[in-house]
Amino acid sequence: MISVRWAHSAILLVMASFLGLVAPGIAAAATIKIGVLAPLTGPSASDGQEFVNGVKWAVDEANAAGGVAGYTFEVVTADVKDGSAANVTSAVERLAQTSGVEVVLTGYAALSMFEIDLFKEYGLPYLSAGPSPSVAAIVSKAPDDYWCCWSYTADFVGYATDLLPVVKEFAAQGKMNIADKTVAIISSDNPYSKNISEGMKKVFAADGWKIVVDEIVPFGEVGDWRAMLAKVRSTKPNLVINTDYLPGNSALFLKQFLEAPTNSVVFLQYAPSVPEFIKLTGAQSTGVLYDLIGGPLDTPKWPRGPKLLAAYKERYGIESGAYGVGLYEMTNMYFNALKKVGNPKDHKAIGKALGDSTVESVAGVIKFDPKTHVALPGLDYVPTSFWQIVDGKRVLVGPAKYANGSFQTPPWIK
Repeated sequence: MISVRWAHSAILLVMASFLGLVAPGIAAAATIKIGVLAPLTGPSASDGQEFVNGVKWAVDEANAAGGVAGYTFEVVTADVKDGSAANVTSAVERLAQTSGVEVVLTGYAALSMFEIDLFKEYGLPYLSAGPSPSVAAIVSKAPDDYWCCWSYTADFVGYATDLLPVVKEFAAQGKMNIADKTVAIISSDNPYSKNISEGMKKVFAADGWKIVVDEIVPFGEVGDWRAMLAKVRSTKPNLVINTDYLPGNSALFLKQFLEAPTNSVVFLQYAPSVPEFIKLTGAQSTGVLYDLIGGPLDTPKWPRGPKLLAAYKERYGIESGAYGVGLYEMTNMYFNALKKVGNPKDHKAIGKALGDSTVESVAGVIKFDPKTHVALPGLDYVPTSFWQIVDGKRVLVGPAKYANGSFQTPPWIK
């Protein structure tokens, strides 16, 4: 595959020189195509647009500065649609077989991350920000064979373990009641949401909590949550958790919960970080708690976060969620690898240079675990950040090292 592309490029250059299109002794100006896998249609299209915006932003900056290592850049997208195996495979093949594509970036494509094996076969560098447990499960079997593929998103262990101590801290401050130690846990039937919810169940159960609602919905658009919310209302848990990551589903869940709210803190995993969520919920979103691993740290305690978030909003006129600024950072990581290697077609060297990166990003310090190719988690690397929406704004309420505000008792709790 690689040798054929090399030969094709060489033939074109020789033909151009023969026809007088390239002066003798002068190298042709070369353009590298950066492939972007993204859900450009379907329920996650708002995320997909952020992927593309982030990459185009970095590419425009690089081209305006004269390029990197003698190369300029072009963005080529492929729509993964609903993230099904067939649609992701088709999108990967389209990019891999497009002449000039030397690297592929994504926020997420398939939640199982099976496409990593496709990029291994094609020999293309691939940097993702999707479900890191899936990356680790694939790569850890033979890390050296997967020089291609790296996860900007850190290990997800914090999604399972870090909510409980935060809840206990808020209770100790008198801002929520956990006297009954009861929790409702609702999930969506996809690898991302299920891994998180199953991890949470183990952590809460080990601490003596009673899981009074344990439900899962088919993956995709949910039209009505009221049947599950009836169970919530009958059990009145201290904490309600929903790990469905689709912003439309999460927004509907909150709206229907507020039709007859219980005295429960509502934790909605990931979805409230997407700007679409606040548009859908408006003032009703005040009080919601959520977390992120790999999301931008919008706090003066990590200046790169607010700086890039402000620049994204100035450029596009809308706020960035996790992926607009995240894909900007990932594109620049590729540029740094290209500077180091020099030759964009030396894919293995580019992949290894990506893996050797240590970068201060909007999400924290990115450094990869060589055994899993996943970014390291933790306060000194990529923390699990906790946020509460208050009057349409996101307040970083934990961990203390980065917090720019404090958790407030949600307005529906009496």
